[in-house]
Amino acid sequence: MTDYDLQELLDELDHRKTHGGAYHRYFTEPDSRALYPKQWAFFDAGAEHRQRLFRAANRVGKTTAAGTELTYHLTGRYPAGWVGKRFDGASAWWVGGKSSETVRQILQPLLLGPIGAFGTGLIPEADLDHGSLVDAKKAATPVASFRVRHVTGGWSLVEFKSYDQGRQAFEGTERSIWCDEEPPEDVYSECLLRTMTGGNVLMLTFTPLKGASKVVLSFSRDGLFEEGTIGESKHVTTCSWDDAPHLSEKDKKELLSSIPPFQRDARTKGVPALGAGAIYPVPESDIVVDPFSLPRHWKRSFALDVGWRRTAALWGATDPESGVLYLYSEHYISEQVPAIHAEGLRARGEWIPGVIDPAARGRSQDDGIRLMETYKNLGLDIEKSANAVESALFEIWEAFLAGRVKVFSNLTSFLREYRSYVRDEKGRIVKENDHLMDCLRYLWLSGRDRAKNELEGLKPTVLNSLPNVGARW
Repeated sequence: MTDYDLQELLDELDHRKTHGGAYHRYFTEPDSRALYPKQWAFFDAGAEHRQRLFRAANRVGKTTAAGTELTYHLTGRYPAGWVGKRFDGASAWWVGGKSSETVRQILQPLLLGPIGAFGTGLIPEADLDHGSLVDAKKAATPVASFRVRHVTGGWSLVEFKSYDQGRQAFEGTERSIWCDEEPPEDVYSECLLRTMTGGNVLMLTFTPLKGASKVVLSFSRDGLFEEGTIGESKHVTTCSWDDAPHLSEKDKKELLSSIPPFQRDARTKGVPALGAGAIYPVPESDIVVDPFSLPRHWKRSFALDVGWRRTAALWGATDPESGVLYLYSEHYISEQVPAIHAEGLRARGEWIPGVIDPAARGRSQDDGIRLMETYKNLGLDIEKSANAVESALFEIWEAFLAGRVKVFSNLTSFLREYRSYVRDEKGRIVKENDHLMDCLRYLWLSGRDRAKNELEGLKPTVLNSLPNVGARW
């Protein structure tokens, strides 16, 4: 359990000592919708979306928000102005967390209160079936399940589960499910099956500390981590520290100072973090810039990574005054022949020179050379790139840190790969969805040496036909 989750829990328990009951201060104050629009957006989206993700920063109230909604469903008592999901009668739920310890220390006290004081959590004491909690009270053991009285007279059921129990623990009958903290992919897939029928729902609340994982990417729109409706049944609500009025500027400053730089975007904005094995542990906020019109005298080049499943290219332009390399365009297409790719590459400027993966994605060196000749014959000015790996990665990392490489914000495929470009537990580069990352390496190693500006790239016959060229450049 992190210090942030512990403090959030302690704050909540302190509040309960004086206020008690199921209605948290975030959602009962007269102007709560204005104060906490993100939490209410998460609630409201339940009316139309079976899967909802509250992807949020630490300490903004995401766990408490989902726990509060769960209480409404269990009891059937919805607050005034509620337009989200409603259950007509009692419902059955699984509540899952990362481990049995986090379930016991965070989720159980949040909903029930601590052992010996059940009824001081979000769920009012009068609604609890205390008979279902007898074993926990006697032995002071973790709660496995409990029942809550619904206003229709039935009993709602909650069962606690943890991801460390494995996927098998999430097999079984249909259920509504709340996953607090990001579940492993296999657990998430199993949860989807459990919620497909019977009007059940799946709520997820987490800070995306695993980066662009498969679960996180499944809630993205073409690799963009935005909020709103995703596909037919999914909805994402994002929430940052700026959306949490209970956090003072002093709180934010103190918290920020204790967060590692590579986790700051995730913990303060809800933006997927760089993983623990990130090859470039530099926050996106430090490298991303808004697109702008490139001056024509800046030198440009591109790098090409070839493959049938995915062919990628990346363009860079260097500011001659600052020396900063701006990555400004990308090509990212699968299952097409070279002629189609070449047409797309030439469209960025036939005069722009490039470099190509010397091995051409898993082919022999000779095949790679033949592919290079194919692209040359299709009108590209392209040469083989150098292929150093570790030294180039270190140089690029240093350049990111120093602000000497910037990325246009509309390079969505590049940023998606950047978030998931990691090493495994043995320190090896994970060679999966890394096409543009390889392009960056080729561009850094060899592309910059081939770069030209528009005037230098023009053919002599075209150049000679331009009047007063020297006066314009």
